[in-house]
Amino acid sequence: MSRTMLQRTLRHVRPGHISTISGTRDTRRTFASDYGYEQAKSLIYHEDGEPKDVLSVSPAHGPLCTIRFLASPINPADINMIQGTYGSKPNMTNDLSTKKPAAVPGNEGVAEVISTGGDAISSSGEQLKTGDWVIMKTPGFGTWRTHAQGPASAFVKISDEDRQGGITPVQAGTVSVNPCTAWGMLKGYGGAGRDEDLNDASIAAQRAPKKGEWFIQNGANSGVGRAAIQLAKAWGVHSINIIRSRPGDDEATQKLKDELRSLGADAVFTDEEAADKSFRKQVKELTGGSRLSLALNCVGGRSALNLAKVIDQGAYHVTYGAMAKQPLTIPAGMLIFSDMRFTGFWVSRWSEAAPEKKREAVAEVLRLTREKKFADVPLQEVRWSANTTEDTLKQAAQGTLEGFRAGKSVFVFDHA
Repeated sequence: MSRTMLQRTLRHVRPGHISTISGTRDTRRTFASDYGYEQAKSLIYHEDGEPKDVLSVSPAHGPLCTIRFLASPINPADINMIQGTYGSKPNMTNDLSTKKPAAVPGNEGVAEVISTGGDAISSSGEQLKTGDWVIMKTPGFGTWRTHAQGPASAFVKISDEDRQGGITPVQAGTVSVNPCTAWGMLKGYGGAGRDEDLNDASIAAQRAPKKGEWFIQNGANSGVGRAAIQLAKAWGVHSINIIRSRPGDDEATQKLKDELRSLGADAVFTDEEAADKSFRKQVKELTGGSRLSLALNCVGGRSALNLAKVIDQGAYHVTYGAMAKQPLTIPAGMLIFSDMRFTGFWVSRWSEAAPEKKREAVAEVLRLTREKKFADVPLQEVRWSANTTEDTLKQAAQGTLEGFRAGKSVFVFDHA
């Protein structure tokens, strides 16, 4: 069955409404399936014979798995992709029976398998079955939708241990991008600067930070920043964190500092404090002479340069975002005399280059979550049901561009 046909036959069943298949009005009470949507099925036969002998019922999906989404977050990268400013662009197709070629946004989310086709072997080599939870193997699948189809190899199964251990759909649905970005950078560059590592800049190289080492980051209140703080704490690694101050609200700024410390941050400064001439001395006192071998930058501009001023010779300065939309200007002395390594990290490329590392990251983050050692980021749930209006969904996406938000927006699907 084509994806177009699937879209036409997966429909919400409500009393007294016209059936999209029969075209007749059914005034009797009808019941939705366990999934809230009626799943397409077909009577099929493989050989000639009596109907009672050769007919069987089969989900009309061919070799593909049919999934229903449970939770799909709205990330800044999703908005950048819609705006056409992201590092990759989706293929515009007519698969959804649209008049013009279209694409589905959304790079991460969690879905429930409602039917399987073929061998249904996931990318991690596990047999998928109805009721399993899956996340996407790589970004770009298009997760802002109620249902989808795809080959089993496009999915990574959420372990039964995680589900039985209390992992929620929102927790599973938000593990693929921000926590994996933090994990990948810390594991890939966290131990950089040690002599034996300096010549290896492979994207999948593992320079896991050693217990007692330090790193510094800006944008520490972001999803990646919070994940980096908590992962570092779990590994015995120390963090120095930079945040934006809340203009005219010192109390709110202090509250945010205290919140990040409660997650495991060793020190928290504002951008203004990090720009002060005394900041370098404060950093030296904090680290006690230990190497500061890694800086994580998601802001750019002056904030990124402030990080570079305090890291050590041979350290890595890794950029994974540009929230300030300002270029990073690097003094030549940092490259020549300090031998600093300025590089970038893109979780999409990392996921494709090192899928086994992504699976390792997901497993570790969910384990730490079950053990109450990894807290959720602040969230704003956007309920998506059969009655949710288009304007509500569009505003949820547009709101991601606003300044200080109460938390990450997540589409949570109501299939009842």
